Formats: sequence, structure tokens, C-alpha cells
Amino acid sequence: MPKLQPTRHNYVKAAVALWLTLVAGSVDVIGYLTLYHAFTAHMTGETVHLGRDLLQARWRDALTAGVVVAAFLIGSVIGRAIIEIGSRTRVRSIASATLLIEAALLAAVIPMAGASHKPVLLLLAMLAAAMGTQTATLTRVGALTVHTTFVTGMLNKLAQVLSRCAFLSYDVLRGRPALVERKNAFQQAAFFSGIWILYLAGAVSGAWMKSVWGVHALAPTAAAVVIVVPVDQFVPLSIEEEKDQS
Repeated sequence: MPKLQPTRHNYVKAAVALWLTLVAGSVDVIGYLTLYHAFTAHMTGETVHLGRDLLQARWRDALTAGVVVAAFLIGSVIGRAIIEIGSRTRVRSIASATLLIEAALLAAVIPMAGASHKPVLLLLAMLAAAMGTQTATLTRVGALTVHTTFVTGMLNKLAQVLSRCAFLSYDVLRGRPALVERKNAFQQAAFFSGIWILYLAGAVSGAWMKSVWGVHALAPTAAAVVIVVPVDQFVPLSIEEEKDQS
């Protein structure tokens, strides 16, 4: 099991990952409640919708789900391409570019969604692309793999770590030297739990903001992404991702 090394850089990245997870939960529910009941961060659900709609020959619904999945993939590819450019040109704060693209996509949805004949497919594609870009921006905290836009993988990681915590606690009770490993495992469990909790908190806050402000609830989410940009200038967030590309 990889360790979450107690360095300043990793602590900052962990905090940013939790923050962006909160954003993703908000965007997912705001998009769902505003536009065609489609998830723009949860591609597992949209893939299931796509399969069901294809089987039932619901072509319009299938097109919607297909566009969302394709846009998420394109956003992720663009994000990784930007990080590749950062790796090749040695730009340490390349995450700022992907974060600003994400924020711009979220903000651009607001006026378009208020139109009398809003382009639903385009708006869904913009939200999904924003989430895909975010997914590519931050994928690792030290040696840990992180997903900020969906929590299924994080819950699986949490289950693995909780199991390890139980066995390491048993080892400690038996007098075996496992205190350091157990501490590290509990830290990981707390982090993975935080991912799920923050996604849930984002969904709750997003649903509330949508009920109060409508589609303008996306404004605070876009602002929350922009807030991370200065952090990236002082503590580059995509260094591990750039190394993966080199």
C-alpha cells in the first residue's frame, strides 16, 4: 500500500483534492437538476444510461448520454495534453491553465443556460468537459491515486485501507512493530473518507444553491476553482502528473 508522505507539498495537494471534490459534487448535482437530469461528473451512471437508452431505442436520450461521456473524455484528453506541454516546456505551475479552463467553462454555462432556447447538449458538454479537465489536473497525492470527480474508486480504496487498518491493529495488539504502518493507514483512511464526505457535501450545497439561485449556482463553483490558481503558483499541483508524462 503506497504511503501518503508527510510533506508540505502532499498536504497542500491533499487539501486541494478535497476542495476540488467539493466543487465536483456541486457541479454534478447542479447540472443534473438544471439540464436534462444528466450527470456531468459521474460517467459510470451516464454509461449505464447510454446502454439502457440504446437498448430501448430512446435515441435522443442515448445521444445526450453519449455527448456527455464524449465531452468528459475530450476534456480529460485536453487536460492531459496541457500537462504534457507543461512537462516538455518545464512549466511548473501548468495546473493553473487547466483550472482556468475549467472555471471558464463553468462560468460560460450561466448566461447560455438562461436563454429562452438553451442549447442543452452544448451546455452538458461544457460541464462534462470541465469535469474531465479537472480529473486530469490532479490525479496523485504523493504515491496515492486520486479521483476528484467520482467517488466509486475512492470508496474501493477506502475499503482496502480500512481492512489494512484492522489487520495492523491486530498486529499491534500482538506486540508486532506495526505502529508506523498503522498510523499511515489511518491517515489514508481519513483522506479517502474525506473525498467521499466532500463530494456528498458538494452535492448537498449544490442542490441548495440551485434551489436558491438556479443556474447561477455555478458562479460560486467557478470561483472556487479560481481560488486554487494562486495555490498552484506557490505549490505546483501537477508536478507528479508532469513526471508521469515525461
